[in-house]
Amino acid sequence: MFQGLFQPMHLLVILIIVLVIFGPGKLGDLGSTLGKSIKGFQKAMQEPENKKEDTSEAKKINDKKE
Repeated sequence: MFQGLFQPMHLLVILIIVLVIFGPGKLGDLGSTLGKSIKGFQKAMQEPENKKEDTSEAKKINDKKE
C-alpha cells in the first residue's frame, strides 16, 4: 500500500510544496520551533519519573521524622 510513498521524486514534490507554502525564510524558524517542542516533550516525559522518585524519598524522610 505505501511502497512508493517515499520515493525521491515524491519527496522532492513535497519539499517544493512546503517551500511555496512557508517560504525559505520561515523554514528555519519552523525547524527551530519544532526542535524546541521535541526537547520540551522529552523533558516532560522524564519529569513524572523524577516526581515519582521524589515522592517516595519524601515519604521515607517523613517516616523517619515520625
